Amino acid sequence: MAWEEKNNALYQSFSFKDFPEAFAFMTRVAMLAEKQDHHPVWKNTWNKVEIWLNTHSAGDVVTDKDRRLAADIDKLLNK
Repeated sequence: MAWEEKNNALYQSFSFKDFPEAFAFMTRVAMLAEKQDHHPVWKNTWNKVEIWLNTHSAGDVVTDKDRRLAADIDKLLNK
């Protein structure tokens, strides 16, 4: 699944084998986000992680900063 732009955010849902895998993914995303000083809105329910990206300082719209983080998150899954 690819990132979908809706409601002024990039959105994607990710599914994993179980909660530990989902949590490990969230940890890796958190490290990326911290390095980029860009922090997602997200939700985790057992093996599912949902992420919304937009730039709050730009008025809660999608910017290149969001697209960069989304691309880096995708790279985590392709390793």
